Amino acid sequence: MPNNFSRKMSRDVGTSNATVGSYTVAAGIQTTVIGLTLSNKTDSQIHANVRLIDNATTSTAIVTTAPIPPGGTLVAVGGDQKLVLTNGDSISIQSNVANSVDVIMSILEIS
Repeated sequence: MPNNFSRKMSRDVGTSNATVGSYTVAAGIQTTVIGLTLSNKTDSQIHANVRLIDNATTSTAIVTTAPIPPGGTLVAVGGDQKLVLTNGDSISIQSNVANSVDVIMSILEIS
């Protein structure tokens, strides 16, 4: 089974839920999120939500209303923590401030 390291990015995420990099796990693919970093682009503290969307139906919180300082980052997944995604899963980000967050998600896909 081939392994493929990749990254997905979203810029200017705001108050509407945004799927990171418009990425949804395809059939026949196993995906492990090995890093998920949110960057606050504003001069004020913001709060962010990170959710796992299970096959486009169920939303489960990973991080809820997490504070991110001005110009700072939040590492929601990384280090010792990994996150397994299956067919149809995606990661959704939302901030309490419009156009305030850039997101980078590093993944390993196994097909």
